[in-house]
Amino acid sequence: MSANTPAAAAPAKSKKMLLIIIGVVVAVLVIGGGAAAWFISSRSHAAEDEEGGGAPAAHKEAPKVAPTFLPMENMVVNLADPGGDRFAQIGITLELEDAKTAEQVKQYLPTIRSGILMLVSQRTSTELLQREGKEKLATDILREVSRPLGYSVPSERERAKAAAAAEHDEGDAEERPAARKRTERTERNPVRKVLFSSFIIQ
Repeated sequence: MSANTPAAAAPAKSKKMLLIIIGVVVAVLVIGGGAAAWFISSRSHAAEDEEGGGAPAAHKEAPKVAPTFLPMENMVVNLADPGGDRFAQIGITLELEDAKTAEQVKQYLPTIRSGILMLVSQRTSTELLQREGKEKLATDILREVSRPLGYSVPSERERAKAAAAAEHDEGDAEERPAARKRTERTERNPVRKVLFSSFIIQ
């Protein structure tokens, strides 16, 4: 009988060990499965947040509308060079906010063309051959087109004054909100750009 007791104890111990090992494996699987499920769900929530966070922002933004382009007839203008023998042939296309603005501009085209002819006739070929001269002319034409529609485009001098005033006011914390409010109240000009489709000087 004493010979059978150790043999009976051995299978009992091995069964206990087997049960412990199975229990540990099951616990590891449960913990690992829970961790994997948590990781996957947290990633999917993060992806939803990114998509959900981006979608309302896209809806809040106004849909981009393609601008309307209004080409004007080419103009031939005598320049202000000594002797009066130089002239410029200029093609202008206006980039406008929408078709409604194009219709408004068309109503004032004779006035606008006259103003542009006066502007160009005051330039010399030396001025207009340089990029800066063309850019300044484009700004002046933008002002000329905007004026009949009731919008103003600041001149270079006015822009320089505004920049100097902004630099002066930078240190004053009370002035900055007021300047920001003034900027927010100004209306956006529907005449966006003046584009040169051709520019020949002879």
